[in-house]
Amino acid sequence: MNQPNHKTILVAINDIFFYTKVRDALLPQGYRLEKVRAQQDIVEKTSAASPAAVLLDMNDRAIDAFQALETLKTDPRFKGIPILAYASHEDVDTWNRARSLGVNTIVTRNEMSARTRELVEELLA
Repeated sequence: MNQPNHKTILVAINDIFFYTKVRDALLPQGYRLEKVRAQQDIVEKTSAASPAAVLLDMNDRAIDAFQALETLKTDPRFKGIPILAYASHEDVDTWNRARSLGVNTIVTRNEMSARTRELVEELLA
């Protein structure tokens, strides 16, 4: 596998308004975003981009976040890549399942919105 690109972040967020918030928080800091739009993009784009981290919307309907987590955390090429996920604060089952699959950090949608840059920097520290 390629060396991780410490400024490339794989973003599996299809909500355009939320993606824009993430983009606006990270691009000024010099990060490059690689957008994942569908399930099949996960392995392909992770292999190609060698991202420093993955941002994952656990409630996105276009991507099976659990399958993505399982793929990233079980494939030897990717399991070292930290994953920052967010989900509805009411969705306790999603939080528990994400943790059991090895997500590094999971936060509420509101916290992700308010602290994107800080959360990414904490994840990469």
